[in-house]
Amino acid sequence: MAPASMAERGLTSARIRHYHHRVVLQRLRRLREASKADLARAANLTNTAIGEIVSDLQAFGLISVVGKRYHGQRGQPATLLRLEPTGAYGIGVRIDRNRIETALVDLGGHLIDKRSHDYPLPAPQEALAVVAADVADLKAIADGLSPGRVLGIGLAQPYNLGAWLDRLNLEIDTLSLWEGYDFAAALQSLTGLDVHAENDGTAAAIAELFYGFGRESDDFVYFFIGPAIGGGVVLGGDYRRGAQGNAGDVAMLPVPPSRLASVPPPKGPYDILLARASIAALMRHLGWHGRKIVGPHDLPAAIAANPAALEEWIADCVDALVGPVLSAQALLDVPNVVIDGDLGAPIMQEIVSRLETALAAAIPEARSAPVLRLGTFGSIAHALGAASLPLFIDFAPRATLSASARPIASLGETRLA
Repeated sequence: MAPASMAERGLTSARIRHYHHRVVLQRLRRLREASKADLARAANLTNTAIGEIVSDLQAFGLISVVGKRYHGQRGQPATLLRLEPTGAYGIGVRIDRNRIETALVDLGGHLIDKRSHDYPLPAPQEALAVVAADVADLKAIADGLSPGRVLGIGLAQPYNLGAWLDRLNLEIDTLSLWEGYDFAAALQSLTGLDVHAENDGTAAAIAELFYGFGRESDDFVYFFIGPAIGGGVVLGGDYRRGAQGNAGDVAMLPVPPSRLASVPPPKGPYDILLARASIAALMRHLGWHGRKIVGPHDLPAAIAANPAALEEWIADCVDALVGPVLSAQALLDVPNVVIDGDLGAPIMQEIVSRLETALAAAIPEARSAPVLRLGTFGSIAHALGAASLPLFIDFAPRATLSASARPIASLGETRLA
């Protein structure tokens, strides 16, 4: 039986138009520049429909003319369109155990400005004051560029901030105060802006989906090697949250114990991926080799002084990743895995290259290893993903689009007016 059409599922013509607005924005994001004919083909819409939708989106200030295409065609040159960067903005807040970041991103995915505070995470009320001041600062910048076009705030933070501190080599007394504290609600009340909260790994995956590898593929699993290790799941062009917002929380996956002497033995027969494939594990290993490391800022010098220790950790990290990557592929049937991290492109590329070799050796019979991709954004992925979250919610053609979803037209009439 053929799948039911949108109309057959009870969607009104207005909601179908609402959905098509989002589809066209998505296709234009992927193509970067396109004519109406290009968009009609990509979105599987008629020329008449695409003309009306493009007119709508131009009126809302979300797309603009970028030039003409003169080569490779007959007749009049085609008018080329692009997303209008000043059409909308998102503000992203990343809360981590040792850092607070706030970023401003435009509709084109450009990082306009950001604020960073590198110190142990304070109590929630103190952090709230810091974040609110940074949000006000960045909103003023956005309003100076294009008034009234900030859609909201995306909040990215690890869940269970006070857990696994032994594995992260941390002693921060204030983290226990975050358990049960609704930072998103407090920030929304203080700023008056809508706040959308997600796990920090999911937020980084959203950046990759919206502005990175997601321009090429609708299906991938995302791993991010940071102070801990996190991730996200992208299926059918949408990110997946899971029952408690922890889909893609790869840090908790069981792995065999490490063979490195620097890794404390687990309490049972298995360890967790966090203990082996994380910057915390690298810092612990460098410290075991005699390098004093207070924080991530000490890493470059410590690595330069002992490249053999880095080599040992990379080998252990890759060994730990093989099982989780193959498990993700087996469970979700995804063709691609994106590996990103805070360690810089050369080290991350080395991890990806070695992991490709290890996967090829470990893949079961009659199966192919997933295609590995180096992530696009590195250390700015979480903040960029958080800032992209309001844009994604308001503009992406999500499978879960419901009657309560705001039409783009309503955004144009209110905050985008």
